[in-house]
Amino acid sequence: MATIRPATPEDAVALSGVAAATFALACPPDMPAADVTAFVDAHLTAQRFEEYVADPGRAVLVAEEDGEPVGYAMLVHGEPYDADVRLFVRHVPTTELSKIYVLPTAHGGGVARALMEAVLDVARDSGAAGIWLGTNQANARAQRFYVKSGFEQIGTKRFWVGDHWEDDFVFERAL
Repeated sequence: MATIRPATPEDAVALSGVAAATFALACPPDMPAADVTAFVDAHLTAQRFEEYVADPGRAVLVAEEDGEPVGYAMLVHGEPYDADVRLFVRHVPTTELSKIYVLPTAHGGGVARALMEAVLDVARDSGAAGIWLGTNQANARAQRFYVKSGFEQIGTKRFWVGDHWEDDFVFERAL
């Protein structure tokens, strides 16, 4: 069974490893590897995770099995940064589920479900009335998980990766 806990600065290296191993799983299969690498190098390094953990406007959670990190989630509290998302988010104040990833070796074991339950608790505890996320339109597995978790698709947005835009569906749920 997975243990979910708040991340600490000491988790930064492990979190960057999980992030590097899982980010490509959420990308379309035709995305160039160089674009994936560029995104990881810019946003998912140990230094960036140290910044994320220290940011009072974020919450970072670690999922562990047998003391080893097998997943993580990152929440960003407050008004959406994306103007398109601000137009259709219905439950405010809101929190963004910016990232939720589980290593393939832990798929199917309930880790994602436990991580999502913790995410929803953290968002509620922050005072949010709702939570939203963006996921690539080609990521059907994630979309099924979000719908099973009570989210509904409310719109679309763009997501910059490498040197081009990707199209994301936006999902939201009330808390």
